[in-house]
This record gives sequence, C-alpha cells and structure tokens, in this order.
Amino acid sequence: MNNYPVQTRNVVTKGDCFMLRKKLIAEFIGTYFLVFAGTGAVVIDAMTKSLTHMGIAMTFGLVVMAMIFTFGHISGAHFNPAVTIGFWVHRDITLFEAINYIVTQLLAALLASLSLFYMFGNVANLGATLPAHSWQQSFVLEFILTFVLMMVIFGSAVHKKASQSFAGIAIGATVGLEAMFAGPISGASMNPARSIGPALISGATDHLWIYIAATILGSVVSAFVFRILHD
Repeated sequence: MNNYPVQTRNVVTKGDCFMLRKKLIAEFIGTYFLVFAGTGAVVIDAMTKSLTHMGIAMTFGLVVMAMIFTFGHISGAHFNPAVTIGFWVHRDITLFEAINYIVTQLLAALLASLSLFYMFGNVANLGATLPAHSWQQSFVLEFILTFVLMMVIFGSAVHKKASQSFAGIAIGATVGLEAMFAGPISGASMNPARSIGPALISGATDHLWIYIAATILGSVVSAFVFRILHD
C-alpha cells in the first residue's frame, strides 16, 4: 500500500494511462482473489464444516497479506472501496484514479461471487455479510472495525516513518483479528466490495447498506483523525 503523491496537474498523458492500467489490473486480481478465497471459505465451511470460524478469519487475513505483498508496489493494494475513499480523503490519490479503482474492485468482487455461485450454488448466501442481531449493533461495529483497519493502513504503509516492508503483515493481521472476534456479530466486512459481490449475486441485499455506509464512514473519519495526529 504505497503512498501516492498528490497530483495537481489536469493533463493525463499516455504514460499515466499505462500506469493506471497496470494498477487496475493489480486491483482487479487482488480484489477477485480476496473475495474468492475469503467468502469461498465461508461457503466451503458451510458445506464441509471443516474450516471453523477461526479458519475463515485466518483465510481473510492471510489472503489480504499475500495480495498486499504481491501487488502493493504496483497499485498500493487497496482491494477495498472504503480504503480507496480513505486515501482520496487523505489526498494520496486523485479522484479520477479513485473512481477507476472503485469500479474495478466492484467488478472483481462480482466476478468472484459469480465464480463461487457457478461452482457451488447459492450456499450460505455466498458468504454475504448479515447482522446477527440489530442493524445498529452491526453498523457501529463495522464503523469501528474499518476505522481501526484504515488507521493501521495509514500508520504502517503511508506514514513517512512507517516500516513499509512489514505493512502487509500488520494489515493482514488486523483483518484476521477483526474477522475473528467480530465475524459472528456483523460479518466483519470492513470492505464494501467484499459485501456487495456476494449480496448481489445471492440476493441477500436486505442489510447491504450497512456494509457500504458504515465502512466508508469509518474510513473517512480515520483519514481525518490521522491527518490531525500527523499534520
């Protein structure tokens, strides 16, 4: 998750387009595999009862870590519209680039869920995130989870004093930890794309708005707080 310099010029060159294309390919592959492996673990556990909740949480954490180490130097390894919006609010990425990232991430998530649906059918709502109790409880929990995740991303991958070579471990561990303790309550999404893909393909869209609004709000607030702490 490399830091992006603030871009002030309006002219987009062929070189910019070439670099953006590489970044979008990286974002597509990384987001696809995150959703495919993470929600796939939910589907497979529902079928076989072999992974357990801890195994699902570890799968999410490990796939995030692996994809960051693989694509971080290319695209910054967002794989998450909330993270992309957080970077945009923090002025590390342009609006044009952010929009392209988000569209790519959503398409990748949808394709990953379609892949799982084709292979296994609509098992466990394809890993869709659903509140276990009240929507208010899950909303607050998703806000907190995403706030903390974004703060870890800023602190480990963006700050000039950060040891960026260890960012993948810190971020992957945070995702795994939060999925481990919060998954049974809210689903521990922290990522609109991770929730949108399974929800739209499985039809479990009743509470989807929680995982869009709460995660984006958590990321945006985290960006403002990080700026206050380090400006």
